[in-house]
Amino acid sequence: MVSQVRRHPLAAQAAELLLTRIRNGEWPLGHRLPGEKTLAAQLGVGRSTLREAIRELAGRGVLDSRQGAGVFVTALDVTEDWDVVLRRATIAAVIEARIAIEAEAAALAAQRRTPADLRAIRRALAAREPHGEPIADHVDADMAFHRAVIVAAHNDVLTQLFDSFLPRLRVAMIDMLKIRPVPSEPADHDAHTRLTDAIAHRNPSAAAEFSRMHLTALKDAFT
Repeated sequence: MVSQVRRHPLAAQAAELLLTRIRNGEWPLGHRLPGEKTLAAQLGVGRSTLREAIRELAGRGVLDSRQGAGVFVTALDVTEDWDVVLRRATIAAVIEARIAIEAEAAALAAQRRTPADLRAIRRALAAREPHGEPIADHVDADMAFHRAVIVAAHNDVLTQLFDSFLPRLRVAMIDMLKIRPVPSEPADHDAHTRLTDAIAHRNPSAAAEFSRMHLTALKDAFT
């Protein structure tokens, strides 16, 4: 195992060696790294190179340099760009993430929805009812319904998470529906109607369950 930097660029290599040691558990989350002099000697680089390596890892969210306190581990690996993760994800993985988000959002919507929220959900429900429209239009109407439910939860984080899924999800759903339509469209729409009714009647447990059941059936249809 290489323990010291031998080739240029030194700072980039030093950063990778530090990241490898963090990944291997040498310094746990929240742990303070050894002093600058010790680390520089261990890596075989000068202090200026070490500082540059630390700045690189700080910029990638792995380290945090706190003046007067030292350098601390704030993540155990570099986080990949969210768009890259979603592009590589399977449709089943995306739907599983939707289940986690939307079941909770449905429960919150049942508790927090306003009359205006409920009107928006019902309008979106009516708009997504199948009428033989093009697949892309149906997918857009379906996404609008699910987003209306999430907006009614009044949690900006959940809304932004759903919005981050939309581009990947829309393309995948259109492609999949062209190949394999969802079985029993009336039953699928009925599931959305039951979810709407649970939110209207302020029943969080029923709303969460209907959301989970519908998305699980969707996942099963595409796997």
